[in-house]
Amino acid sequence: MLARRVHSLPGIPGNAVAALLTVGLVVAGCGAADRTIAPSASAAGSAAPSALPATPSSSGTPPPAPSVGAVPSIDLAVVTVGLEAPLDVALRPEDPTSMFIVEQGGRVRIVRDGVLMATPFLDIGGIVTAGGEQGLLGMAIHPDPADGRVFVYYTALDGRQVVAAYRTDPSDPDRADRDSEQILLRMDDSYGNHNGGALAFGPDGFLYVSTGDGGGGGDPLDSGRRLDTLLGKVLRLDVNVDADADPTYAIPAGNPFVDEPGARDEIWLTGLRNPWRMRFDPATGDLWIGDVGQGQREEIDRAPAGVGGLDFGWNVMEGAACYEAETCDQAGLTMPVTDYGHDEGCSVTGGAVYRGTDQPALAGLYVFSDYCGGRIWVLDAGVEGRQEPIAVMDSGRTISAIAPGPDGELYVTDLATGELLRIVVTGR
Repeated sequence: MLARRVHSLPGIPGNAVAALLTVGLVVAGCGAADRTIAPSASAAGSAAPSALPATPSSSGTPPPAPSVGAVPSIDLAVVTVGLEAPLDVALRPEDPTSMFIVEQGGRVRIVRDGVLMATPFLDIGGIVTAGGEQGLLGMAIHPDPADGRVFVYYTALDGRQVVAAYRTDPSDPDRADRDSEQILLRMDDSYGNHNGGALAFGPDGFLYVSTGDGGGGGDPLDSGRRLDTLLGKVLRLDVNVDADADPTYAIPAGNPFVDEPGARDEIWLTGLRNPWRMRFDPATGDLWIGDVGQGQREEIDRAPAGVGGLDFGWNVMEGAACYEAETCDQAGLTMPVTDYGHDEGCSVTGGAVYRGTDQPALAGLYVFSDYCGGRIWVLDAGVEGRQEPIAVMDSGRTISAIAPGPDGELYVTDLATGELLRIVVTGR
């Protein structure tokens, strides 16, 4: 295990720090105010917002359990070691052997056929602030192989959050040209924590970007609800513009706040605190989001395919519980698919729906985890409405991402040990 290194994390409350120090990690907490840290337009985009069925409560009462049959037993098989603070996994279209692993310090590494390549695909460490919850936080590769661009989300040296594109070296597909940077967004950030950072291309070909609320306990900037800021949101951008265009992206038809005075046109979803990892279900197009809670509840949100304008409630709600009881107006809010308390974890890591073939016991299940202790749960992706998460493993790991590989299997990054692992079913 790596010792005495400051790592990024989606958000850990202060009372978890001492426990993590016992295993050689230096982390920082977030939560309470005095804590400091750790390809075409789609008509479906204009659909009216709709909330998933929910029974919100001020106490965070657990939702009903799903019917997933016998609960699978799983294990984590090591694929490769030697990564430095891995945070995310990206795939390249039509590349059946490679995974691109995002490292917090600013590098992207290639794991090919289970072997970690010595030369990074991209190294922008010189322009990245890394440590705590800052760093190179996410990456997505354009779904059109002929495009050749990769998109990254990082914390710049001045503390702002940046979304940028880089071009793959035409003479070497295993290298991105770090001098080809094209900035899409620069977002001012008042605090070092709650930065989001996930990037994903949707089935509509648009780029989706998750942003944190900007930090500070309880969202002091009210970023989650305000429509004049990009923070605390999921954004939707059309990056299929001319390479020399200014601006570097267009607003997709159907983005829900385009005609609202004072609102940012890029916004797709609102009311998020620190969305840490989001993935599309390739079978349904639904977007699954892990949103880190304040001090009590962690949540998983789902946006049905093509539906924008949903408000997931932060900072009125924390999970399915009222965060500010005196002003807990839940009208128009979309409640989480599930949530859990800090007796079971402290910082959710969003996962992915299993659509592979090697582990049939996981078919159709959404698999996610918690950074603190590495508990892994499943939900039934075929169930509409809220569910109780089913725990399938206490891994003891610092899980920073769960993502599908090119083979359809699910892979896990361990931030502390620098390992890439594969989820395998060992029984029911």
